[in-house]
Amino acid sequence: MMKTKIAAALSLALFTSVSSQASVLDKTKVSFSGYIKADAMFSSYSDGTLPSGSIGRDFYIPSLTPVSGNDEDTQFDAHIRQTRFRFTTNTDLDNGEKVTGVLEFDFHATPNGNERISNSFEPRIRHAFIKYQNWLIGQTWSTFQDVKALPETLDFIGATDGTIFDRQAMVRYTSGNLEFALENPETTVTPFGGGGRIVTDDNSVPDLVARYTFKGDWGHVAVAGLLRQLAYVNKQGGADIDSTETSAGISLTAKFNLGQDDLRLMANFGSGLGRYLALNAVNGAVLNENNELEAIDSYGVSVAYRRVWSEKWRSNFTYSMFSADNDVALTGTSATKETYSARANILYSPSKELTFGAEYAFAKRELENGADGDMNRLQFSAKYAF
Repeated sequence: MMKTKIAAALSLALFTSVSSQASVLDKTKVSFSGYIKADAMFSSYSDGTLPSGSIGRDFYIPSLTPVSGNDEDTQFDAHIRQTRFRFTTNTDLDNGEKVTGVLEFDFHATPNGNERISNSFEPRIRHAFIKYQNWLIGQTWSTFQDVKALPETLDFIGATDGTIFDRQAMVRYTSGNLEFALENPETTVTPFGGGGRIVTDDNSVPDLVARYTFKGDWGHVAVAGLLRQLAYVNKQGGADIDSTETSAGISLTAKFNLGQDDLRLMANFGSGLGRYLALNAVNGAVLNENNELEAIDSYGVSVAYRRVWSEKWRSNFTYSMFSADNDVALTGTSATKETYSARANILYSPSKELTFGAEYAFAKRELENGADGDMNRLQFSAKYAF
């Protein structure tokens, strides 16, 4: 008798659970999107080389252009790491509201995998967030970044030198064209006299970002501000470092529609921008002789013109540059002083789902000691979006 009652109770609980899940699924719409992209690149460097497995061989990173080395033969690389998948859910809630969930991943910048046998690269999370009413909670593009101003390039980013580029966890509130966000902080530091990057993870407050976007049929113009704390604490091994510094930056971006064509502009500048600009080409701060942080000033600009030749053919022409105001008495002379890149492509889309393209890019990097080097890259891609 007791076993019968227990079985009945379990059956009821299971039925209730399944019914509850079915009820949620009935109210939820799930969509799946993304693209499959294959890239092939021929790269040559005037002053050195990038070793096997370097992320700079998958896409352009300004601080990795080799300097002060010997010229080697052209390198050929082919991969599918930019391929991405995105799941989106929209659920009608019992209170009459809706909630949206997004999960997106690709295969860039992940460990393991190699070109010897299977090329089995691991997936990584790009976006994972929920949206409810005016709130966004989770990981996505920084509010300080204007994704709509990025040019259409075969390279993963394209306007890398001059753009803000960051994805991180945040809480964002949106009211019309105005956005406020508290975002995950992180500080990168150059040791006194130069040396390897220190990633501190010592911040005690989140980064504060505000953005306002002006929109119209002509395109958009956006203004964003960043205020954050740079922090480094190290009391281990005889060290006596406990310092904070304030960082602030401004981002001005725009996209102007010119008939079928468009013009995209970016200007970013500030003190201690560090990891936000040019993929952390320089750090946010440097330690002085008293083990105190001093913010490093930097700026970047980018301009891109998109030309539509016909219904199936189009091109993009991009120039992007980055510059840092390093105090060489603190950073040493091996710090990156400036970088720039220029690229042009031709894209053919026989349908909106398929795109084939070719792109040429030239990039140059200069250190504070005058050493420099450049990169020439020819890239071919095939992309199927769904």
